[in-house]
Amino acid sequence: MIEVGSGVFWRGTLALVLGSFMVFANVYVTQPLLPMIANEFNISPLQATASFTITTLTLGISLLFYGPISDAFGRKGIMIMTMVGITLTTLGLSFVQSYESLLLLRGLQGFFLAGLPAIAVAYLGDEYTPEALMVAVGLYISGNTLGGIGGRLIGGFVGEWLGRSSTFAVMSGISLICMTAFILLLPNSKRFDPKPLRVSHIVSNMWNHLKNRRLVTCYFIGGFSFFIFINQYSYITFVLEEAPYHLTSKYIGMLFLTYLSGTLGSAISGRLARRWPQPNIMVLGTCILMLGSLVTLGGTLWAIILGLLINSFGFFLCHSTASSFVSRNAKFAKASASSLYLVFYYLGASVGGYYLDPFWRAEGWLGVVVGSWIVLAFVACAGVSLIRLTKPVLQPLSKSH
Repeated sequence: MIEVGSGVFWRGTLALVLGSFMVFANVYVTQPLLPMIANEFNISPLQATASFTITTLTLGISLLFYGPISDAFGRKGIMIMTMVGITLTTLGLSFVQSYESLLLLRGLQGFFLAGLPAIAVAYLGDEYTPEALMVAVGLYISGNTLGGIGGRLIGGFVGEWLGRSSTFAVMSGISLICMTAFILLLPNSKRFDPKPLRVSHIVSNMWNHLKNRRLVTCYFIGGFSFFIFINQYSYITFVLEEAPYHLTSKYIGMLFLTYLSGTLGSAISGRLARRWPQPNIMVLGTCILMLGSLVTLGGTLWAIILGLLINSFGFFLCHSTASSFVSRNAKFAKASASSLYLVFYYLGASVGGYYLDPFWRAEGWLGVVVGSWIVLAFVACAGVSLIRLTKPVLQPLSKSH
């Protein structure tokens, strides 16, 4: 088993961070390009947005496929194959001349983008000690935040400078570099135990995971946290476009630099879990997210930025801890368990906006914060119930283990 601080620990963890950066940079690179896509293809903003949402939709659905496949055929090879698919579809996007082709390739790309997120934590669960797993998952998820920031910045600045096609060409080059480093750095699996690929077995595994109260509670914590967090960013952009802020789209796009505090939250989550039980840290992260939401009501631009920095730190502290908790508590079919967590996660992102919309229409940003607090209060309660479920058997790992 790979121990914390060893050379192979840092090689493997760096490989997964680079892979995570590659995946999420490709997911989010189109967000700043949406007005450009609408103008180029003479389509509505809603149609242009579909070039982003179709990717997250196919990504979420595909997560259920990769977990069971990797439980049967292994981790590293499948992750590499999907990264090849990402690189090729990104390159193909630089040549498309029609909106239909763009939509088709982005949908296909979502299928490949699901590979690494569905398998990475299961790979860590196979090869790393429990203590090393918690530290590595936090660092791995920091790559998610860096990818989200990097993709938006690449899309915004390269798109404005060179245009849509060249942005995808640049992104494919970056993907190729990340993929090459991933292949060279990630250790081959040594402790993988293959399971037969049977549909009945897959359904049984999924059902058994869903009967596990610890796992299901954790799924709801991750899903409803993202339900609020990612959709708050959508509504705050409308606030900042209007008086007294009047921010342009370029500066609103830079608002996602507040994700950097989430990188810190993810990175330290494993160290905190060596001192306190993981459910306690999930509750802490949720409470920090509630605090940050309140701070944004200060009214000034700096208060909003500070609040979003606090939000990002709290959310990613909770999310990275929850991801590690799932892998640690799934006693079989770990990739399937992790995939189910991410399905809840992306489903939350997809529907959270519909929940917050009535609050927005009624009271504006104040309404969004009130609606957020209602959900986050339930998330915190779920965290407390998870503390009670795990307290008799789950204690923080000592450094000597």
